[in-house]
Amino acid sequence: MEIWKWVFVGVLWYAGSVLSTGAVELGRSQHTERISGSAGDVLEDDPVGRLKVFVYELPRKYNKKILQKDPRCLTHMFAAEIFMHRFLLSSPVRTLNPDEADWFYTPVYTTCDLTTNGLPLPFKSPRMMRSAIQLISSNWPYWNRTEGADHFFVVPHDFGACFHYQEEKAIERGILPLLQRATLVQTFGQRNHVCLKDGSITVPPYAPPQKMQTHLIPEKTPRSIFVYFRGLFYDVGNDPEGGYYARGARAAVWENFKDNPLFDISTEHPATYYEDMQRAVFCLCPLGWAPWSPRLVEAVIFGCIPVIIADDIVLPFADAIPWEEIGVYVDEEDVPNLDTILTSIPPEVILRKQRLLANPSMKQAMLFPQPAQPGDAFHQVLNGLARKLPHDKSVYLRPGEKILNWTAGPVGDLKPW
Repeated sequence: MEIWKWVFVGVLWYAGSVLSTGAVELGRSQHTERISGSAGDVLEDDPVGRLKVFVYELPRKYNKKILQKDPRCLTHMFAAEIFMHRFLLSSPVRTLNPDEADWFYTPVYTTCDLTTNGLPLPFKSPRMMRSAIQLISSNWPYWNRTEGADHFFVVPHDFGACFHYQEEKAIERGILPLLQRATLVQTFGQRNHVCLKDGSITVPPYAPPQKMQTHLIPEKTPRSIFVYFRGLFYDVGNDPEGGYYARGARAAVWENFKDNPLFDISTEHPATYYEDMQRAVFCLCPLGWAPWSPRLVEAVIFGCIPVIIADDIVLPFADAIPWEEIGVYVDEEDVPNLDTILTSIPPEVILRKQRLLANPSMKQAMLFPQPAQPGDAFHQVLNGLARKLPHDKSVYLRPGEKILNWTAGPVGDLKPW
């Protein structure tokens, strides 16, 4: 068995020398394969001309002033809310006439309250969001006619509009009541979870395109690493007894494979992290406190087959990206068998996954570049919104009709912001 594994890795090493590593620079020559059927068509859709978006002009305290106070918000994994705002301000889908708008966007930077370690504090977010909704409902008539059913909000917190980084407390809170009818654009996605409502658009976390671009290595570099992972296996500070963090999946990876020569895994984050991903066949993408992480974006960009370990995860743009064809799903309970699962995948299947990953449209869909480019994550969000049109007549309320409860939720959320 062990000898067979090494023969298998040797075959992949050779294959990796033939196949390009893939790149952020989409113009590079690569062996690629287009996604067949409707998924590929959807990925390459152009949303321009299919919808119009009105951007509310809010006081600076809801967005630009917050960013000015802490520019770190531009580089963390939650930055999609900032870049989506910037994109829409100059997008051809923007309309200055709200009466012709299909969708309404409220630019609120709810993740830009950071700790000294750069992690977002969500405790003020519900009050901030409520304040913004109160403002638009008082100054414009459009919220009140649907109570937000034709509005969308970008909420890239760990658990979206539940506004908490711990799952138990996020579940206890639930989605902010005033957002129950709106479309939520969020990084969090897990089936049958109170923090993911029907109709939400799941997006990739922000990963800096320019930074990744500077770490590209020669495209014919062999993939000599079989399995790669860098990150925490235990979160001793927040989960001292273990087992709760990542539902024990990361701990299982470490305990079972720390001494396995096929696995290059460590808590250390080397300066060559991006380069190493380009030398790997498989990149582990396990859940942490939330099921998603930037590793998924990084793996796709660098052509490393993502090994998704997060039960019931809803992946970004799942109606356009065929994750089953480019990645490998492993149930959390099957982590102890990870070596057998991965070495059992035929080389021709792995090569096809690599060809699909090398497709420029696949990579583009995972990025929020500056400036925006056709087919990028900004455009995939717009595609998702366009596919929801036209709005059903039932979203428009009768005169005097009210559905949302403005006094629902924790008492602390009702305090002025």
